Amino acid sequence: MDAIGYEYLRTQLGLSVFPVAHPASIRPVSRILDVQDELQVPKGVAPKSGHPIEHLLFALRYEGINLQILAETMPKIAGEDLIARLRESPSGLFIRKACYLWEWFANGELSNLPAIAGPYGDLFDPADYVTGIVRKDAKWRINFNGLGSAEYCPVVRLTQLVKDGIASDVLGRTKAFLESLGPTNADRTLSWAYLSETDSSFAIEREAPSQSKAETFVALLQQAHEKIELTEEYLADLQSATISNPYEKAACFRHEQNWLRGGGLRGAGSVTYIPPSPELLSKLMPAFMDMANSLPRQSDPVVAASVASFGFVYLHPFMDGNGRLSRFLFHHALCQSGRLDQGLLLPVSVAMKRHETEYLEALQSFSKPARKLWDVYWADEDLFDFKFKGADSIYRFWDATKCVEFGYRMAEQALGVDLRQETEFLASFDRISKAVNDEFDIRGNDLHLLIVSALQNGGRVSNNRRKKLAGRVPEEAFDFVERLAKTELTELNDVE
Repeated sequence: MDAIGYEYLRTQLGLSVFPVAHPASIRPVSRILDVQDELQVPKGVAPKSGHPIEHLLFALRYEGINLQILAETMPKIAGEDLIARLRESPSGLFIRKACYLWEWFANGELSNLPAIAGPYGDLFDPADYVTGIVRKDAKWRINFNGLGSAEYCPVVRLTQLVKDGIASDVLGRTKAFLESLGPTNADRTLSWAYLSETDSSFAIEREAPSQSKAETFVALLQQAHEKIELTEEYLADLQSATISNPYEKAACFRHEQNWLRGGGLRGAGSVTYIPPSPELLSKLMPAFMDMANSLPRQSDPVVAASVASFGFVYLHPFMDGNGRLSRFLFHHALCQSGRLDQGLLLPVSVAMKRHETEYLEALQSFSKPARKLWDVYWADEDLFDFKFKGADSIYRFWDATKCVEFGYRMAEQALGVDLRQETEFLASFDRISKAVNDEFDIRGNDLHLLIVSALQNGGRVSNNRRKKLAGRVPEEAFDFVERLAKTELTELNDVE
């Protein structure tokens, strides 16, 4: 395969960044073909030489924006060479993009330029990417429309799944659904949602929260609507509130290297992910927080929520509690968007818990290639030495597409499955409760246990439950509850 464009730059310049997911290569084709795993390019369209500028301009024209590679390529290109190409076509969009990005990443300024002409052009083509607000650069007549900034900028490709997610207006439909329930039933459903969201967020980390810890997390979720900007102090307060070990409560972002282990392995092979060093983290977190604070009202809320949630967990700014806090940030972004009224909640963690394999796959879309850029040396059971052989740009500029696609799927699941199923459960409970009360006189707590037990166990009241309540509940009442529960469950299955 004759690699060209971004993959050529990565390999020929020795860039320590992620491999190109969809590399361009010269193939015996008559036109450019975008196939499943590569961009096939006819020889006549490919760069005519091996000069990096040729491949850079080809990549900008045909492959979009790969900020990881661009950030590492620009310092290796002489500014004079770019100016020479600019003089050949001072109105050319792609050479202007190249010059604009060179000044970003090479920390220099190009001077003695020809008159720059041509209309303003977007850095990210809105037909191919989810974009942010436009910030104009008058010198190069380029619109920066990324989701972040030159310091930190996730990229989301406009795949069909992302397009469908944006068009679906899941938050608008969530609001309409809850309003359709009426105040009483909406409150009951939301009470379940807050508690279940809490339980699921802890369960993802294989932890069962105490009552006080659960109440604290519910209170945090309820505060997500408050107009409080993310700051180091606020995030540290949130982290301290979500963990119980007093030795792990943080007052600020971490000042030591941490790492994640898994799989039951020993040694270096047990290390599954290594976040950025404390020194790099201190540079990235201000830019991350700026993005997370502004994006919910500038882009689609689920996009904002996904890049904030996954971006936070990839940065891992604390030694403990990052996963739980990252899922809180998903809700924070949805609430800060203004698209969910005060008190409304979409229980996304409930859906994530049910789809843990997909959740892990979304996380690994970044963590796996990032892990390959670290050398890990094992000295003892909990003593490691880490050497980063990659470029800082992998943590600054990452492709969040798979994470956003996952975010949309979970938002749909939270509405279409979890909220609706709980609403149907409550309606079934109410119908059974009324029917039983019309026929029998049973203590309220006992009746509640009977109905919930039957609905959760396929229409049966367990023998153990029957024995415990035998002295207070007539035998025929058990059978009556079971018949009603089986009828309700059958009707629910027919609807599904």
